[in-house]
Amino acid sequence: MDVARVLMVAPVGDVDVAVAWYERLLRRPADTRPMPSLADWHLTSGGWLQVFEDPERAGSSLLNLEVPDLDAALAGLVERGLTAGPVQTGGERTRFAALDDPDGNRITLLENPVV
Repeated sequence: MDVARVLMVAPVGDVDVAVAWYERLLRRPADTRPMPSLADWHLTSGGWLQVFEDPERAGSSLLNLEVPDLDAALAGLVERGLTAGPVQTGGERTRFAALDDPDGNRITLLENPVV
């Protein structure tokens, strides 16, 4: 099987509230709004993040985003009024911290996840 793209989907209760929050998180508007209940951010050539209005499933996703500098990413969050939990370590090199969107979807920022 050839895979061309990986989509992370965060189900949310109110897409407009979620879009505003993810715009703060990602420091930019959505790349596309193909329908009123969906917003896409094209984070890499093969990785997209979508928020999709689905109140029954809202808050049920775990999203992992690799960042090159966790400390810088966390400082940027604070500047935008967002707060992540404490920095934790995993393995010998991995550092990570998590925050939740307004619906409770967990976003974990990871630094050095693969040796």
